[in-house]
Amino acid sequence: MVFQEEHITEIGKKLHQAGMKLTPQRRATVNTLLKYQTKHLSAEELFTLIKLEEPEIGLATVYRTLDLLTELQIVERVTFDDGVARYDLRRADQQHFHHHLLCSVCGKVEEIHEDLLGEVENEVLRKYGFTVQDHRLTFHGVCEACSRKERYQDQG
Repeated sequence: MVFQEEHITEIGKKLHQAGMKLTPQRRATVNTLLKYQTKHLSAEELFTLIKLEEPEIGLATVYRTLDLLTELQIVERVTFDDGVARYDLRRADQQHFHHHLLCSVCGKVEEIHEDLLGEVENEVLRKYGFTVQDHRLTFHGVCEACSRKERYQDQG
């Protein structure tokens, strides 16, 4: 819970620097994103969860809040194979957005928080003179649980 409050405080500072406030609706949205941060929720899913805590909030408010948080690079909009826009908090301690592992069998999404592309970025700079500011990477494949299940079925 301490981590969550620290994160909210940091987000409040970013909003203040942009001339905006951490309103109760924005706080509720951020709290829900933090609470379910590994779930990669859509705006509608977030709205449903926020509404449990803040019954008066509207879907349009959630969309506006997500747009603002995305613009301020507090949240990233990600889209996986289902084409649905989902929202993912950026970690303040990382220079780049984290990577994802997407299982093509069960649809599970896992996060990788290590920056695996440092050498690639250096090569892009050296070879093309292009300075990478950010990147997104999703690995598509089969998760460990599905791989085990496949091996088990092949043996049986």
